[in-house]
Amino acid sequence: MNPQPETRIARRFAALKAENRAGLVTFTTAGDPDLATSAEILHGIAKAGADLIEIGVPFSDPMADGPAIQASSLRAIKAGMTLRKVLAMVTEFRKTDDETPIVLMGYYNPIYIYGVDAFLVDAKKAGVDGLIVVDLPPEEEGELCLPALKAGINFIYLTAPTTDDARLPRVVEHASGFVYFVSITGITGTKSAEATDVACHVQRIQKYTELPVAVGFGIRTPAQAAGIARVADAAVVGSALVDRITANLDDDGKAKSGLVSDVLGLVSDLAKGVRDARTAKTEIAS
Repeated sequence: MNPQPETRIARRFAALKAENRAGLVTFTTAGDPDLATSAEILHGIAKAGADLIEIGVPFSDPMADGPAIQASSLRAIKAGMTLRKVLAMVTEFRKTDDETPIVLMGYYNPIYIYGVDAFLVDAKKAGVDGLIVVDLPPEEEGELCLPALKAGINFIYLTAPTTDDARLPRVVEHASGFVYFVSITGITGTKSAEATDVACHVQRIQKYTELPVAVGFGIRTPAQAAGIARVADAAVVGSALVDRITANLDDDGKAKSGLVSDVLGLVSDLAKGVRDARTAKTEIAS
C-alpha cells in the first residue's frame, strides 16, 4: 500500500471520479514572462476550467523540456523568478483558492540548494500539494520522495512508454497523488500523443497501482485532450499554453495586453474538450 498523504489532489480525483470524468491539468512556468503576468494567469486558470494546476519551477537546464518550456524558464529567470518567489505565488493564490490542487514541477537542484527540510516546511505552509521532480528516479527516493510523503506532500513519479513491466512496480511503489504517464518518448512539445496508443499503457499502469493516471506531453488541442480524457484520469497540457504565452509577447519579450485572456481562453477550450469527453467515458463504462 502506497503512503498517501491526505491532500487536495486525492480529494479532487475523488470528486472527478464521482462526476465520472477526467480532469484537466495545466502547466505554466512561474514568472513567465514576468511575475505579475504569471500570477494573473495562476489566479484565473482554475476559474477557466483547470482541475489541477502544475507550476513549473524555472531552472537553467531543464533536460526533459522542449524548446518552448526551456525558453519560458529562461524568461522567468531573467525576470528574477526564484523558488522562494514560486512559494510566495502559491501562498498568495491560497488566499482566494483553498481547493484547487497545486503541484510544483521541476528539477532537484533548486530544492537541494534551498535545503530539503526547509523547502518541505515552506512548501507545505504555502499550500503545495505535490511535487514532480523529473531528475529524481525511485532509486533516489530517500533524497526527497520519502521526506515529502512524511511532510504530507504527494510525490508524483513519471512513467514512459519504455517503462516495462519489470520496472513499473518499482516506479509506483512510493508514488502518491497520481502517476504521470509521459505519452511520448523525447522532450515536451515536439510530438503529439495518440489516445489509442496511450490507452494500452494506461491499462498496464493500472495493473500495478490504484492511483489515478494523468497523461502528458504531446497534448495540444481540445480534441486531443478529449481523446486522452476518454482513456485516462487526467490530461496534462503545458507546451501549448506556454506557446500561447510566447505568441503574445512583443519584440522586447514583454507581455501584450491580451496575453492573459488569450491563455485563459485556451484553458477554457481545453476544459470544455475534457468535459465533453464525459459522455464517452460513461458509454465506455456501460
